[in-house]
Amino acid sequence: MVKVITFIKRKPGMSVPDFQRYWREQHPAVVTRLPGVRRYVQSHTLPSLYGTAEPVYDGIAEVWAEDTDALRAMNRSPDYAAVQADEARFIDRTTMGIVITEDHLVKDEPVPAHAVKSAVFLNRKPGLSIDEFQHHWREVHAPMAALLPGLRRYVQSQTRRSAYAGGRAPAYDGVALAWFDSAEAARRAAASSEYARVVADTALFLSPGAAPAILTTEHVIVA
Repeated sequence: MVKVITFIKRKPGMSVPDFQRYWREQHPAVVTRLPGVRRYVQSHTLPSLYGTAEPVYDGIAEVWAEDTDALRAMNRSPDYAAVQADEARFIDRTTMGIVITEDHLVKDEPVPAHAVKSAVFLNRKPGLSIDEFQHHWREVHAPMAALLPGLRRYVQSQTRRSAYAGGRAPAYDGVALAWFDSAEAARRAAASSEYARVVADTALFLSPGAAPAILTTEHVIVA
């Protein structure tokens, strides 16, 4: 399957509670009318992250389709216009973006109902080819990340090669998704020696500087 990850910010002037309420309670009605939606998940940035600074994104939406043809049919559907119109009610569409990805499941343990999910947005190191980046991330980096204490689930959503066709440059080369029992469990993992190894390895394949990241609560709309 292929997956579209949409990263979004709320409409200017809209409060976080109003944004999250509309997104979760109203917007699914139009998204679920699209043909070929195999799975649909919203991940809302934790309210606690707004205490010190504005998060890079207010959340991500993930929509799975069977294949590229199914994704094209979804976008060509008459119902797609209704999705876009509804987005304008609560999303700043000037800053939203998408990456089309394929999931690589690295670790899959049971996830508790109130788990938190981190989303880290990755770009490859300058000069590194797409193949080199994807290989290192999946074959070298993934086994290190899988050892993080308290990590329940870990998925690499790698941007599809077709997104680079014709010299195009997608917003991100991939998104790392990791589930922990709680925000405190995620913080403990970030303070571990295993995490220090993970961070050291990023210099070998990721663009310099801190990668944009959010910590979220996941809401499965279509399972």
